[in-house]
Amino acid sequence: MDNRQLMVKASWLYHVEGLTQAQIAERINLTRRRVNELLAAALDEGIVRISFTSPLAENVELEAQLCGAFGLDEAVVAPTPADPRQMQSVIGRAAAALLDRMIPVRRPQSLGVGWGTTLRETVEQMTPVNVPETKVRSMMGGLTRGSEINTFEIVRRFAKVLGAECHYLAAPIYADSAASRDAIVAQPVIRTLLEEAAAVEISCLSVGDLTRESLQVRYGLPSLQVIEELKQAGAVGDILGRYLDGEGRTVDHPMNRQVISPELEDYRRIPCRIIASGGAHKHATLHAALKARLATVLVTDAESARWLIKKAGRSPAE
Repeated sequence: MDNRQLMVKASWLYHVEGLTQAQIAERINLTRRRVNELLAAALDEGIVRISFTSPLAENVELEAQLCGAFGLDEAVVAPTPADPRQMQSVIGRAAAALLDRMIPVRRPQSLGVGWGTTLRETVEQMTPVNVPETKVRSMMGGLTRGSEINTFEIVRRFAKVLGAECHYLAAPIYADSAASRDAIVAQPVIRTLLEEAAAVEISCLSVGDLTRESLQVRYGLPSLQVIEELKQAGAVGDILGRYLDGEGRTVDHPMNRQVISPELEDYRRIPCRIIASGGAHKHATLHAALKARLATVLVTDAESARWLIKKAGRSPAE
């Protein structure tokens, strides 16, 4: 988030929502002194008088509506790109800006990350910072090919940009069977890695869908036959490789018994759970994840935000 956007957001929270400077500092992960500087600069530059009718102000209002509708601690809404192929880049840039201001303030002991194109874009656009005390952990297994689905590469990149340690979950995302999954998870090293993944301070994930735009679908994981089975079981998409129905419940399907990632009940105990995803094909999964209270922070695009707010039975900002 650039300086002008921060001015608008801080000013909106202060002048419209009535938050104190201390509350704003906590909400957007800045120091109180920085918030005071932003508010003063916004007044000097006329931001409060002019920009609340701008697209930036509309996005700030959408952020507030998302927080109210789904009980989020924070939401970041980026403009929806005219070219859908740029969606992951736009969401990634917004997520990178969020982490850029969150990590130096919070200095977490641990950060858990998934994989996917959006997270690859996120880490490529983050500003390098030195937090050697932070441990970057894989939140799920993966494949050994493909830059977006290779957990080793994604975790390594995050660790490099943060000057931090990286800890891999060296396992496939799905075992061949539930019995194989149980045997893998029963190994002390894997069990410990899963426990540590569920104990991170901040997690950053994207959600998957069941369309041909899905990364997992493009890599044949799951197969087209299994996709149809998942749809028949009511699935709309996945988070952490666990398939959810439209209400955010895990569906009854073998894939959910073969996945190697933290249980959702354990994942919910992570204090800060960021989900970064956008685009029409992600709408149903995002809504399911939000209904299930799987996110405390959402990074998405404006059209997705309006859809989610409307789905929640509220009137989105126009």
